[in-house]
Amino acid sequence: MAPLGRTVAARSRMIRRTLGLLRSLVVYWRPGRQKALHRLYGPYVGPGDLVFDVGAHLGDRTAAFLGLGARVVALEPQPDLARWLRRLVGDQEGLTLLHSAAGPVPGTAHLAVSDATPTVSTLADEWRARVQERNRSFRRVRWERRLEVPVTTLDHLIADHGVPRFCKIDVEGFEAEVLAVLSHPVEALSVEFVAGGLEGAAPCVKRIEELGDYRCYVVLGDGRRHLFPAWVNAEEARRWLRQGAAGASSGDLYAQRSDIEAPDPEGS
Repeated sequence: MAPLGRTVAARSRMIRRTLGLLRSLVVYWRPGRQKALHRLYGPYVGPGDLVFDVGAHLGDRTAAFLGLGARVVALEPQPDLARWLRRLVGDQEGLTLLHSAAGPVPGTAHLAVSDATPTVSTLADEWRARVQERNRSFRRVRWERRLEVPVTTLDHLIADHGVPRFCKIDVEGFEAEVLAVLSHPVEALSVEFVAGGLEGAAPCVKRIEELGDYRCYVVLGDGRRHLFPAWVNAEEARRWLRQGAAGASSGDLYAQRSDIEAPDPEGS
């Protein structure tokens, strides 16, 4: 490619990256979102609690945890997002920011990065192929770059920082791999699921069952109300996922240990 062509291509990539970040900032930092997130997480996170935010992205939920008085260990491996994460929340007390992914073994891995939609960058190559084929909202997503990023594990984080009261895992199809090596039955956690990639969600529930007796609920999309009128056991949650998650495009599955008093699912 001629020098002029390379310059134009580089500028085009920079414009896509900038526009992608701006779109994400509008979505995740829109007015009123923090108040709603406080209502969602308030029953599970309080002053002094430790929270792991695995896949912190642009830090909207990190900010919510901090706003509830928690101490937060936030992981974000993508450099563009990590820089904005530091700008948006990095000066707050009680926050540890780690430029790292989480996975089944410590070391390094290759992150597939989407410039136009940076929050769907992922370590999960098979998931990426499945959702692009099966989920219409991913049809136009392109992962243009691959970056080598550091990887840690949940147990290594626990060894360094302690056992969290809540662990949020949103890593675009890599949730099962992250959970696979967790050996501590944390009080509560959440994992994301996406239509077209539900094969990865059921193993998450299976691992949760192996850790202990947990009850579950589901929040659909970017909403903040429970899907089920009451908590369900892990087997019921896994069956719901296997049956197609009622056609939901995406959501988060929450699990809480059964020995902990549960909030009213209709009251959050």
